[in-house]
Amino acid sequence: MKRILLASAAGAMIATGAMAQDTANVGIILGFTGPLESITPHMAAGAELAFKEVSDSGKLLGGTKLNPVRADSTCIDAAAATAAAERLITAEKVAAIVGADCSGVTIAIANNVAVPNGVVMISPSATSPALSTLDDKGLFFRTSPSDARQGEVFAQVLKERGISEVAVTFTNNDYGKGLADAFVSAFTAAGGKVLINQPHEDGKGDYSAEVAALAASGAQHLMVFGYVDQGGRGIIQAALDTGAFESFFLGDGMYGQSLIEAIGPELDGKVVGIVPGTDNPNVASFVETAKAAGFDGTSSYTGESYDAAALIALAMQKAGSTDRAGIAAAITEVANAPGEQINVGELAKGLEILAGGGDVDYVGVTGVELIGPGEAAGSYREYEVKDGKFDTLGFR
Repeated sequence: MKRILLASAAGAMIATGAMAQDTANVGIILGFTGPLESITPHMAAGAELAFKEVSDSGKLLGGTKLNPVRADSTCIDAAAATAAAERLITAEKVAAIVGADCSGVTIAIANNVAVPNGVVMISPSATSPALSTLDDKGLFFRTSPSDARQGEVFAQVLKERGISEVAVTFTNNDYGKGLADAFVSAFTAAGGKVLINQPHEDGKGDYSAEVAALAASGAQHLMVFGYVDQGGRGIIQAALDTGAFESFFLGDGMYGQSLIEAIGPELDGKVVGIVPGTDNPNVASFVETAKAAGFDGTSSYTGESYDAAALIALAMQKAGSTDRAGIAAAITEVANAPGEQINVGELAKGLEILAGGGDVDYVGVTGVELIGPGEAAGSYREYEVKDGKFDTLGFR
């Protein structure tokens, strides 16, 4: 059978192939600039940790090394994200992609570039319910759960706290609207009232007008479905400056150390949020490994990024090549039972089992389980801001 070489950094001509290779390029497209830029380096490091673990093992396809190639999705600019993905797919000839991150750019990349070229995407953080109905030809997967579930979890959190009326603000894009719609549907079905449901634009210097409109609803509690480095943070700061709300409930896009660093002690006792997370015992191992590798494994979507990269590598081994179609067909097979469970740091073991014709059930950091068309079952970590840090309240 044909032996194919992937391009080196020097720019050799390459193509994905059907046999073992010296090097295979894999894409990582995340928002290195934009409203999630403070958490993106940790996410990329999580994916690269898994790819390095695989390469160092020497057990992938007879010794194939994985070469991660980064690209910037910007999180919000669909044209820029599409151009970046085009480079990964046509110039770098990546076998598969970890990413994208934000839902709008993920949809754009899938529709315009990845699906037409038959390239698998596994997003660690694109959570819009709209992705569940994407015509993806079996090429899109995610390791974080859909916001349809996040909305239900938030409704439960508020009900348990005896909160029956809220105001909602959301970033005006696919992610924000999708999460807001999911929450409003679940909360009203549970008997709650949304007194105002208002979008906000990112990139503004002053959000006092938006906060005034939200406060005029009479609500004492504000749901913020935005981005930690953009409008969501601006909304919270403006609300704290005016004392407009008693408390804030934050969606997953609002979780990040930069929020605490920017606002400080004013957040203590006033913020509750949820973010994909699990009490899986593998988390502790991952956090320690991440620390040794020089990044924060507790940051948003780092575990999901490691898991996305691990699934790609295991799927290559299952398929017996870096062929794009073969990877796509094998993702669910390595993610779910039956098979021997594979945990954090056990990718070499998984590769060995697959090379021997066995089956694996990848568990990883987040307890990966794919349901439906590429959907992750997922769970959520509930937290509060206390004493200047994020304090875990439990898991749902």
